[in-house]
Amino acid sequence: MGLSGRRLKIFSGNANPALAEEIAEYLGVSLGEAQVSRFSDGEIQCKINESVRGADVFVVQPTCPPADQHLMELLIMIDALRRASARRITAVVPYYGYARQDRKARGRDPITAKLIANLITVGGARRVMTMDLHAGQIQGFFDIPVDHLPGVPILAEYFQNKNLKETIVVSPDLGGVTRARALADRIGATIAIIDKRRPEPNVAEIMNIIGDVRDKSVIMIDDIIDTGGTITQGAAALMERGAKEVFTCCTHPVLSGPALERLENSVISELVVTNTIPLPPEKRISKVKVLSVAPLLGEAIVRVHEDLSVSKLFD
Repeated sequence: MGLSGRRLKIFSGNANPALAEEIAEYLGVSLGEAQVSRFSDGEIQCKINESVRGADVFVVQPTCPPADQHLMELLIMIDALRRASARRITAVVPYYGYARQDRKARGRDPITAKLIANLITVGGARRVMTMDLHAGQIQGFFDIPVDHLPGVPILAEYFQNKNLKETIVVSPDLGGVTRARALADRIGATIAIIDKRRPEPNVAEIMNIIGDVRDKSVIMIDDIIDTGGTITQGAAALMERGAKEVFTCCTHPVLSGPALERLENSVISELVVTNTIPLPPEKRISKVKVLSVAPLLGEAIVRVHEDLSVSKLFD
């Protein structure tokens, strides 16, 4: 891979060590020796067991559930590395927790996505690498460089290899149209949109389908699938409108609460996700297909380390 003379080091917290290991393997380096554990009172203890002086350090730690714990681990690791004289620290946060709290929807709401950006910056990160932010504008919450990588190319490649006939890409809401368009362009499909109203958080109400899905293989795409209400109701509505089959995909499989039960009992043929968030064995049901983001993150890390363009990856 021809890494430059400056030392590159990859460290991992406890959020997704398997992904960090895969990235290190892709880069042909060993995962940095670090231990993140707990004192008996529950406080987080971090030990960096090798020298990082002058090194270009990447900390792989999605802030997936439990988000607070994984965020604190990330901040404490960054602080430890900074105090150990790392030359530059990049927080590799494939899934950015609290991203859905990106604006004031009602009076007296916090904007937690901005608070998290402040914490990561003050902690000592000099750069952030993330994937499919819930709102692209969150990049602007940081005053340090942000590499925002799309998950669509990975999902598109998978569906291209499926050789589906008469395909249409569906956005489950008006906000996801750009993402649906990006996937449709890559696989040469048209798009449709579900116009839905959400009366309260985690409660979706399907309203209207804009576009003709009759006799089509539908691919419904979202950035995050959490409780699964939106996609399972959406899939049912699409089948009622004459769709031949419904596939769903997302970058971040949060899959909390009733998500798996809803998915099992739904008309969805397959849910295609990435490993930005680790899925324990009990969540890897037969309908779920997991694709790896390690090669993409590995390639982006090399480019940052070598001071090359990251956006060229997607040209």
